[in-house]
Amino acid sequence: MIWNTSRCALAVLLAAMAALQGCTDKAATAPPAPAAATSQQAFAPITIVHKLGTTVIKQRPQRVAVLDMNEVDFLDQLGVPVAGMVKDYVPHFLTRYKDDPDIRDLGAIVQPNLEHIHALQPDLVLMTSIQANHYQELSQIAPTLHFDVDYQSSKGGHIEVVKQHLLTLGRIFGKEDLARQKAAELDATVADARKVTQDRPERALIVLHNNGAFSAFGVQSRYGFVFDALGVKPASSAVEAGLHGQPISSEFIQQANPDIIYVLDRTAVMEHRPVMRAEQMANPLLRQTHAWKNGRVIFVDADAWYITAASVTSLKLVIDDVLKGYRN
Repeated sequence: MIWNTSRCALAVLLAAMAALQGCTDKAATAPPAPAAATSQQAFAPITIVHKLGTTVIKQRPQRVAVLDMNEVDFLDQLGVPVAGMVKDYVPHFLTRYKDDPDIRDLGAIVQPNLEHIHALQPDLVLMTSIQANHYQELSQIAPTLHFDVDYQSSKGGHIEVVKQHLLTLGRIFGKEDLARQKAAELDATVADARKVTQDRPERALIVLHNNGAFSAFGVQSRYGFVFDALGVKPASSAVEAGLHGQPISSEFIQQANPDIIYVLDRTAVMEHRPVMRAEQMANPLLRQTHAWKNGRVIFVDADAWYITAASVTSLKLVIDDVLKGYRN
């Protein structure tokens, strides 16, 4: 009887072990959890055609190398981390990125350090036409996206180019709603500026200072959007297109006789020093202009105008400077 009871107990034990083994085998061969599958399928590859070629982004970028300050501002607006960036000329509104030791220094805007970029092992590189001659080398390191902003002439569509690039980055980083919100805010800022300028008669001249010499920017220039998109009336139609403007004299400014003069101090940017003051620019011919007599010589935010001028923050700063010329 005892033997029979033992046999019965052993049979029950063996049956339980077999059932447990079956559960274990099923668990081992079960498909991955839905959450894991979802994480792999969450990002659909994105193909972007730009002026330098076609870039295919196959996965959500985690380590981004940034070679232009406009791009740093875009990522800042979207809350996307920067793994590495060029740090030679960083605008004041992005200083925290320059001072962050965890963000690798990738060299200069004009001449990025390709070895540092390669060592960073980025999964996306953001660049502009300034680094165009490095596009092929950069593309071998990681998918490389070119920002199709025109630094020679921004007449016609500059704001739209900025908005579309912002929306593209929103798609790439899964920040579509935030990107649309930022684009709408920029549209509203531009619309508000046009309400101020559209019925005003003032004519303006944009002047760049560079080590004592001056050049002007007209409708066909890197600041053409100020006249085109923001509705500012130009003081002269004789200004030619060019990246650094058309060299001008004090006589030119006096003859154009603008109601507003926007002064961009390139020397302050390039030499990392304070922007010049009105007294440093004054001469008898300039003092004869309406702008000077009425206190409408505006020394603009040089970082926003010269280093960037094609991102959300910089455009808002440019617009604020423009509107200063219309305030009594």
